Amino acid sequence: MGAFGISTEIVDSGVYDSAVNHLRDAHVRLPTFAQLVDPTLIPADVVSDLAAINPQEAHAANLFRVNWYNDADRTGRVDVPGFLLLPKELTGVDAQIAVAFGNRFPMIGSHKVLPAYACLVTRIVTGQFDPAQHRAIWPSTGNYCRGGVAVSRILGVRGVAVLPEGMSAERFDWLQNWVGNSQDIIRTPGSESNVKEIYDKCNELEADSTNVILNQFSEFANYLAHVACTGPALEAIFSQLRASNPNLQLAAFVSGTGSAGTLGAGDYLKQEQGTKIVAVEPIECPTMLYNGYGAHNIQGIGDKHVPLIQNVMNSDVVTGVSDASCDALDVLFNTDVGREYLAKRRGLDPVLVAQLENFGLSGIANTLAAIKTARYYDLTENDLVVTVATDGAVLYESEREKSIARDFPNGFDAVSAGEVFGQHLAGLDNDHYLELSHRDRNRIFNLGYFTWVEQQGIELSDFDSRRDQSFWRGLVDTLPAWDRAIEDFNAKTGMA
Repeated sequence: MGAFGISTEIVDSGVYDSAVNHLRDAHVRLPTFAQLVDPTLIPADVVSDLAAINPQEAHAANLFRVNWYNDADRTGRVDVPGFLLLPKELTGVDAQIAVAFGNRFPMIGSHKVLPAYACLVTRIVTGQFDPAQHRAIWPSTGNYCRGGVAVSRILGVRGVAVLPEGMSAERFDWLQNWVGNSQDIIRTPGSESNVKEIYDKCNELEADSTNVILNQFSEFANYLAHVACTGPALEAIFSQLRASNPNLQLAAFVSGTGSAGTLGAGDYLKQEQGTKIVAVEPIECPTMLYNGYGAHNIQGIGDKHVPLIQNVMNSDVVTGVSDASCDALDVLFNTDVGREYLAKRRGLDPVLVAQLENFGLSGIANTLAAIKTARYYDLTENDLVVTVATDGAVLYESEREKSIARDFPNGFDAVSAGEVFGQHLAGLDNDHYLELSHRDRNRIFNLGYFTWVEQQGIELSDFDSRRDQSFWRGLVDTLPAWDRAIEDFNAKTGMA
């Protein structure tokens, strides 16, 4: 076993053999990373089977839909990942801003099912997880644990979701329909920024040797999934846009921190395109910006700590956005009054306005940070900023009702819509925007010590090894070995 328990070799042959037998009996074929990067590599018989499979179904074939190339219905495949190119009438900037749709992933309507699959499959094919004996524990603030529960159910594994009690009702409703036992939904105190409470519960659960903790904040397969799959998917969007503008440059990639997995796509884009990496957090919980803390409602980002899998020393910018802006814009984008205002008063195409339903709260936060980046760097029409909408607005209907009741007690009308647009889009400023120096990067990196070394028991030498980019390049270099391990496993189950 290497640092952080990373191994591409079989660690326990007994566990491995049991996993082979289990997935043989379940008739499960595991997709490789290469097939999720490029779905044209998916075997023809799988593609044929998928035609009859509901993307919401707990069916093994849906593992092959865990990629960025699903169409809007999630039943067919597209050549370029779905995205929305935001017009200047909405953003107020000359730069092009493209937002990739994470809600086109199967089962959970969020791209977090991708790292969930990666974290479990890398354990299975190396004899570190026995589907017949182990329980998969999925600590999360919502989408990752839903992805973990979905993948667990497909593989015949008992999956347990651990998440804060303050997350959206829609997350819990989904989980209730997917877990086999309501006891497998564990609610911890607090909301989005209460991650330590999740860790405390996982440490308690880990006392039972049948529980395997698949912590997205420290599982490096999360990072690898986004380097391997999300980075090239965003590059494909750039390539399509550059076809009509040969002068276009991929100036920046923007993503909320959250578990920091998605930020791994920035490492790929920086290497291939020289793209700046912009990390986003709530100004209500400004950990990287100001060593700060606090509570917020941008469900998916910013958690009072620096994830172990965050490549801090390769980041270029940290910026903060307000959860008040995200809550208000969610109302603007997803009410009849707000959509009418955007179409009639701001001159936006109603078809484009309808597409804003693909933006959940963290997607709105990423969009605001992309606008701030375009303004800060004076980007032009020859510059592209790419980001992702992790999930869609459908997961926040209950949160929207709370926002309207709290912030618009007399109702959300056309005047309210104009005020929201003026304050949170037209009036967006570049406060809380930090271009990182080497000293800044080291300060943020050092913050992780208190979580990972003092609290979670990571060896100091392992923790510090992450300062060097050779560590992260070494991780990426393991991807072919993971695919060989998956292929070997499929051969042994007879599903190859």
